[in-house]
Amino acid sequence: MNLSMARTELILGGQKSGKSRRAELLARDWLAQSPEHRALMLATAQAWDEEMQQRIQRHQQDRAQRVPGMATLEEPRYLAQALQQHSRPNTLIVVDCLTLWLTHWLMPADAATTLPTAQDWPAQASAFCAALAQAPGPVVLVGNEIGLGVIPLGREVRAFVDALGQLNQQVAQTCQRVTLMAAGLPLTLKDSVKDAPCHGLHAV
Repeated sequence: MNLSMARTELILGGQKSGKSRRAELLARDWLAQSPEHRALMLATAQAWDEEMQQRIQRHQQDRAQRVPGMATLEEPRYLAQALQQHSRPNTLIVVDCLTLWLTHWLMPADAATTLPTAQDWPAQASAFCAALAQAPGPVVLVGNEIGLGVIPLGREVRAFVDALGQLNQQVAQTCQRVTLMAAGLPLTLKDSVKDAPCHGLHAV
């Protein structure tokens, strides 16, 4: 089954909702359109413990089987710069995922280091949205929707949920298409592809 292609698409959903798989299918279809097409995964996960390392390895193995032509670059923090550097008209970029990207800025596991953190986050989010709007090639973004449950305990956790909701809104305003995944099924929340030029992209 082929999926239609937007210049920019945000895919939201809960854990194991099918959001990463949809992004991979879009990359697969993009690669199939032309031998000149390329696909690159910007992976934001970092293996801070054994369980996360095993999870990352499973994702890599599954992705290699489903989309063998897609390269991977680990970039946990500076997505705006990575997008500016690697986006090309013939290259589809997949960012997986925005939630872990935000985590590295607001709740870094390496908090004892001198890396910039929460105070630098608003500038990073704005720079990323600007880079997304100007990207010459297609971009698919994966993120979590975690604000549908009970209000979490703890000031830091509530602040994180608020920040993620704000980031999702900010990115959604920039993207041509926004898709919500549930139980492996897509629900289109926004689709301005028909009303906007596709900049050389072709519907699949």
